Amino acid sequence: MLNDTIINAERELYLTLLELAQQQPIAYEWLKQLPTWLNAIKDKANYAHAPAYQASVARLPTLTVNNVDLNSDTLTIDASLNESERKQAMALLKQLMPWRKGPFQIGGQIGSQIGNDESFIKIDTEWHSDWKWQRVAPHLGELKGRRVLDVGGGSGYHGWRMAGAGADTVIIIDPSCLFYHQFMAIRHFVGNADNYRTHYIPVPLEALPAHSQLFDTVFSMGVLYHRQSPFEHLQQLRGQLVKGGELVLETLVIEGDANTVLVPHDRYAQMNNVYFLPSVAALIGWLEKAGFSDVRCVDVAVTSTEEQRKTEWMTYHSLADFLDPNDSTKTMEGYPAPMRATLIAKR
Repeated sequence: MLNDTIINAERELYLTLLELAQQQPIAYEWLKQLPTWLNAIKDKANYAHAPAYQASVARLPTLTVNNVDLNSDTLTIDASLNESERKQAMALLKQLMPWRKGPFQIGGQIGSQIGNDESFIKIDTEWHSDWKWQRVAPHLGELKGRRVLDVGGGSGYHGWRMAGAGADTVIIIDPSCLFYHQFMAIRHFVGNADNYRTHYIPVPLEALPAHSQLFDTVFSMGVLYHRQSPFEHLQQLRGQLVKGGELVLETLVIEGDANTVLVPHDRYAQMNNVYFLPSVAALIGWLEKAGFSDVRCVDVAVTSTEEQRKTEWMTYHSLADFLDPNDSTKTMEGYPAPMRATLIAKR
């Protein structure tokens, strides 16, 4: 059950890649695979919930949008929203729970504190993704006019912020069927306010043609520690960058020297898919060994239970449930509590 939102978004993605292919022929390889990628994410045989997600997006009310500010920490869509539309949109958006990356607001004026819960919808996501962006953004190279790849972009919050920073083209990739449809729900309300500069391909990094060298900036935030082969991930990231392009890498780290790497025996903070947590010094060495240069660490921050927490839009266990109840500096398993570092490097 596709509606115009998904059809239009996928058409604009196709046209973007087609235009890019006229300059960079490797993009034709992306175009060849695009129908398979897009059909797979909507196939009930692959994703049992896909038809329900599609139906939720298709039934979202059409609003008159006055403005969209992609630089707002809470990505706010300025639109008039009557009570019937608010209830309808709220119910449909909650069918796309859990919402992990955001926040978003639909309805209400941008920057206005006037109003109440009855006049707009605030999607208060598990993560304060705006806090991460505030830490990362001051250290980025110029995004204006650049092609950007956001690896593991979730619902697309950071991708929208990249477009807000002036990127010419943003392509978000993430293999999650839920996150893909969350992005499409936000796209429904954003419409063409970003001139269709922000796109989503529902695939993992390893599915992309290797050594495409299509992007000026590549982001990988919150992905590396989920990879069984971190060096392979770094090399795949490098292969998507133009010569001289910039990598922005954010991942879990631990304290230690250049030889310190934590390999959790079973789970880490109740996650069973965490494989390697290096020290910052070790991670710098990894990046240099993978062929990057000018590597620098621009931020290290311990994740707080204010930044990652349970909300009305993500009602499952969150960080507070994963820490030692008697010592918040440790996880339930006795490892150091989550700490994240952001490194920037050049190809």
